[in-house]
Amino acid sequence: MLVHQILEMKGGQDVVTISSETSVSDVARLLSEKKIGAVIVSESGQDVQGIISERDIVRELGRRGEACLKDQTSALMTKNIISCTRDETADQVLEKMTKGRFRHMPVVENDKMVGLISIGDVVKARLSELSMEKDALEGMIKGF
Repeated sequence: MLVHQILEMKGGQDVVTISSETSVSDVARLLSEKKIGAVIVSESGQDVQGIISERDIVRELGRRGEACLKDQTSALMTKNIISCTRDETADQVLEKMTKGRFRHMPVVENDKMVGLISIGDVVKARLSELSMEKDALEGMIKGF
C-alpha cells in the first residue's frame, strides 16, 4: 500500500500545526484536546520546521520538571525531520519509523507538507492489506 492510499483511508488531510514560539504547556493542552500524539511546527502551515510529540514533553518533564512547560516549542522540538512522499510504500515508511524510533511522519512533496501519518495509520493499512491478501489466497484455494 502506498502513502497516498493511507492518507485517503484516514480521510481529512488537515494537519495540526503550531508556531515555534508556542509554549510547551500550550502544546500539551492542544495534544490533549485533539487526542493526537504529535504536532508539526510550521509558521506557514505548509513548511515543516520541526515536530514535537507527547514523548518529547514527557522526557523533558522527567528531566527538568514543570519548568519546561514555559519553554517555547523550538527548545524541545525535533528539527531534523525524516519525511516521506505520497508514492512511498507502507513498508518503506515502517522501516524509517522503526529505524528512527519515532511514530509520526510528515508527508512532503515539493517542499510542502501534504499530510501526516502515524505508525498506527501505517499498521492499520498494512493489516487491511494482509487481510485482503489472505482472503484472495483463500478464494484461490477454495476455487472462488
